Amino acid sequence: MALIEIEKNSSGNRNQARLLLILASILWSTSGLFTRWLQGTFGINEAIEIHPLQMAFFRVLFAALGIAFFVRYRDMKFQKSMVPTALSFAIMNALFVTALALGTAANAILLQYTSLVWFVLFSVCFLKEKPDRKVIQAIIPAILGILVIVAGGWHAGEGVVILIALGSGFTYALVIIGIRFQVNIAAAWVTFVNLSVAALLLLPFVILMPFPTSKQLIILFLFGFFQLGLPYMLTARSLKVISPQEAGILTLLEPILNPIWAFMIAPEKDMPTLSTWIGGVLLISALCWRYLPERNKVEIRNEG
Repeated sequence: MALIEIEKNSSGNRNQARLLLILASILWSTSGLFTRWLQGTFGINEAIEIHPLQMAFFRVLFAALGIAFFVRYRDMKFQKSMVPTALSFAIMNALFVTALALGTAANAILLQYTSLVWFVLFSVCFLKEKPDRKVIQAIIPAILGILVIVAGGWHAGEGVVILIALGSGFTYALVIIGIRFQVNIAAAWVTFVNLSVAALLLLPFVILMPFPTSKQLIILFLFGFFQLGLPYMLTARSLKVISPQEAGILTLLEPILNPIWAFMIAPEKDMPTLSTWIGGVLLISALCWRYLPERNKVEIRNEG
């Protein structure tokens, strides 16, 4: 598979990076589809029920095996920031899949994007990046949307799931900031390390659980490689050019698309509530505001 090479400091390459993030967002948005598929949608009712931690384990395991084919020996370098990033990735993966399995896809995905606030704070404090004015403005409707979803979900009895999803948002921000620190390391290697560490840390929790069936393993492989591994590698490449602040806004496509796929295949479980609809509209408005073209300012020169 040929992947686009991105160079720094070029508007054309920044646009390529944005396209890669859009593609990553679309692939990420299928998480609800794969989760419901493993839970019995499409007639896959296996004798063995998949535990959320098993989904999280096999998801990262198969993603790591798939990404391994893109790793070159000369790219295998170590950097201190890889340790906290990999640990954050492992925690994020477990929290996210658990929230997705126990609650609605819409709430799990949308609440992960509380990371938008952390993106800005961490970028300014740790990366010393100048705040993006339009990103700051776009965060306002995005956070309002998230608060609406939190309020609606809490009232519906999903308080614990909401806390888990909020935790996945915080750790997701740590992962993206950590990857940004690793701009001089190959994207495939960074992704492979994060996925492998996540699998190793989850292994003790799932080793005694019943082994999945062959059908479940096939779905888990697709879930891991296409929904997780490949989009994270594309994101790692994009972050060599795009700031975490802009990446956070661009990837709002994921929470917009994910509930749609989940509802289409499992409407009985993933029927969006009124609060989810309102929150989703606010998130879409945040995305539109960030990329709404600004009117060109006309400079008037006084000729003397």
